[in-house]
Amino acid sequence: MAAAAPRPEVKPASPAADDAARLAAALAPPRPPAWRRALSRVANFWLLAAFLVVWELVSVYGQRINPQLDVMMPAPTTVVSAAAELAKRGVLFTHIVDSLYRVLLAVGAATLLGVPLGLAMGWSKRFRATVDPLLEFVRPIPPLAWIPLSILWFGIGDAQIVYIIFLAAFFPVVLNSLAGARDVDIYLVRAGLSLGARRRELFTTVVLPAALPSIFTGVRIGLGIGWMALVAGELVAAPSGLGYMINNARTLFRSDYILLGMVLIGALGLVLDFLMRQAMRLAMPWYHGK
Repeated sequence: MAAAAPRPEVKPASPAADDAARLAAALAPPRPPAWRRALSRVANFWLLAAFLVVWELVSVYGQRINPQLDVMMPAPTTVVSAAAELAKRGVLFTHIVDSLYRVLLAVGAATLLGVPLGLAMGWSKRFRATVDPLLEFVRPIPPLAWIPLSILWFGIGDAQIVYIIFLAAFFPVVLNSLAGARDVDIYLVRAGLSLGARRRELFTTVVLPAALPSIFTGVRIGLGIGWMALVAGELVAAPSGLGYMINNARTLFRSDYILLGMVLIGALGLVLDFLMRQAMRLAMPWYHGK
């Protein structure tokens, strides 16, 4: 029986290294308490709060100059009253849930299909040369131009709206994933090859982690464009949703309902973007970008 290979001796850290680590820990700034960190995050919304205050003042005092301003630009307090009215009737929550369902389903499908396609195009020049002409032919067509065909194909309902949102979110996800895989630092690739990594291992251990920031950026852009496509799809043909609520309020001359739908879309977009950034921090603890 062959003798077992001797295990390499693990040398303990030198006293100088321990002293350097203790010095770095001592010089590091103390972590602020949780309440102070929460207060600093709330303070970041001062510009949004100032906007709402100015909006309220302009609406309230502008009515003395132009009485029609209450109809043309209702105050934030009026919009809040409209939200309470619709919530009491039980329709506001339905509109919010339906719109969220359509956006998340469509953007999720765009991510599941767009990320692998973009990574494959960025990883393989031959595959990119084959797919790129078709992609660039379809990409300039606005999603709104597909609405008449989507109504013929899917009818009026969720499937038609999800299809329009999917088209809007798909291309930003693909292009950002492509850029992330194509623009990987060449020195990282060479380092992986020098260490004996195979092509599949090189993709999973080097290319994919390096492309994650671009992938998340593409999904964030797709979410924003998806909300715009949602409103367009629901304005044309939808039985419910925030876009439907805005369009229905237009026929009723209820500008407070219109602004309520716009405010809710902005608030939901803000919350979803915040959740995306938290997911980025969990998936990429090494990445310090915004």
